[in-house]
Amino acid sequence: MSDNVENAVFEILKRIQGDITLGRSEMKQFRQDAETRFERLETLVRKQRRDGAAMLVMMRAAAGDFEERLAVVEQQLAAFEAREH
Repeated sequence: MSDNVENAVFEILKRIQGDITLGRSEMKQFRQDAETRFERLETLVRKQRRDGAAMLVMMRAAAGDFEERLAVVEQQLAAFEAREH
């Protein structure tokens, strides 16, 4: 009877050890997958920051161009109004 108990204990301990080993390998794989995903996210965030900065530069240039054209129209309108008086 005691042999069966001792054998059962060793079998249980072997299974526990196997489960721990499996858990460690699964955790290692999870870490690698998580790092890969984080790297992709970081790359995407950097790209979006660059795109956002480029859009801001283009918007400022467009606003400056619009302001220059509006100033020309205002000058022409002021000159036209001055001629009428």
